[in-house]
Amino acid sequence: MKISHFVAAIAAFLVTGSAVAETIGFEDFALDATGVYMPGATTSFTSGSATFNHEFENWGGGCCWSGWTVSNHTDSTTAGPANQYSAWPGSGEGGSAQYGIAYVGAPSIDFASPVVVQGASLAVTTYTALSMLQGDGFAKKFGGPSGTDPDFLTVAVQGRDVAGHITGTVVLALADYRFDDSGSDFILEGWQRIDLTSLGMVSSLSFSMDSSDKGDFGINTPTYFALDDLTVTAVPEPGTAALLTLGVVILAAGVSRRR
Repeated sequence: MKISHFVAAIAAFLVTGSAVAETIGFEDFALDATGVYMPGATTSFTSGSATFNHEFENWGGGCCWSGWTVSNHTDSTTAGPANQYSAWPGSGEGGSAQYGIAYVGAPSIDFASPVVVQGASLAVTTYTALSMLQGDGFAKKFGGPSGTDPDFLTVAVQGRDVAGHITGTVVLALADYRFDDSGSDFILEGWQRIDLTSLGMVSSLSFSMDSSDKGDFGINTPTYFALDDLTVTAVPEPGTAALLTLGVVILAAGVSRRR
């Protein structure tokens, strides 16, 4: 192998190899006996290298929060807002004990340094799923009385760079009744892996939801979803990559002179 090819190959290996992959699964977060993080104040919390926003406005009776929380609740059968902290699959991704719950609001995730987000696993919460299946006092049954209404619920994941510029958006359907063949209509039952690499290098993620069921005050469908196993790869700083490459060049030059 020529020295120039050797330098390029080793430099690329070092720069790529210095990127560290991490899976953020909320298992490192300590929960109390309630099984849910609910501090009763606007704050933020961390899992792994990610920071999650938690908003709180005291309207009485522990209400109301938005953003993110952490839960280990497993109730996949009880309808209504009293069961707002359970993922419909009954556990985290792969049977894990803990996972994140988002309520829109404006859930966001910040990273201390730029990352490439490989992907994440998303699920419907029990409250949201049973509302769509059965309807409730605020929201309609998806499909309507005939089962043919073109209803949907989506979550959009948007990446932003260090300057706050949007890098891209990925949308996942949590429920979709818009098919010509109603037999294809679905509400997501398990955890769905979503590829987020198209967002590129990001410093933060933001999330929003949309639904076919809207009223005077916005979306009627409960705007919750669950998230687990967020996988990110840290991006080496340009100076670090340059130093690694320079080191290899110097090493190769020394080898060449000895030859």
